[in-house]
Amino acid sequence: MGHSQTEKAASRERVLRMAARKVRTEGVTRPGVADLMKEAGLTHGGFYKHFASRDDLIGQAVALALAEGSAKMQRAARKNAQEPRRGLIDAYLSRQHRDAPATGCALVTLGAAAGRGDQQFKEAYEQQVRTYLDLIAGPDGTSEEARAEATLILSALVGALLMSRAVADPGFSDELLSHVASALERHGSPQSAPPA
Repeated sequence: MGHSQTEKAASRERVLRMAARKVRTEGVTRPGVADLMKEAGLTHGGFYKHFASRDDLIGQAVALALAEGSAKMQRAARKNAQEPRRGLIDAYLSRQHRDAPATGCALVTLGAAAGRGDQQFKEAYEQQVRTYLDLIAGPDGTSEEARAEATLILSALVGALLMSRAVADPGFSDELLSHVASALERHGSPQSAPPA
């Protein structure tokens, strides 16, 4: 790859990563091409050298945001080898995760937009939900009961994080996170380790 091709690839990656951060914090309707290019240190005119359209960029940014979230959840689960589900819950319902939406789980920000989105967007969101359910349920989680348990846990995680970010009172926000974490801990202990 020549020097200019290397620079072009780096510029494209920079815009895509910035768009993924924006999608997590602002959703899919707000990030404008001009603003993204300016933040990436590029001119608006150069956008079409990297992406076919704004929709193309946003679609790729959504896919990247979802994939990065999955990788973070897997790392969180592996931090607690004895109780991987506990590690995942602790990381997901942490203040750090709540306070860093630009690098956090995209399921929270993108849920409503996916519901209104096109088939490709819905399929990408669905794939991520399925990936998380597999992670939570673990390798032996194919039974109806294990899938239902994983669905309950994922729904509680996403809902609690969403509400904790949406309320005005910081103390109440902390309370939402800690109450859901405690309830999930009491609800059931981890059954088995998720896939690596």
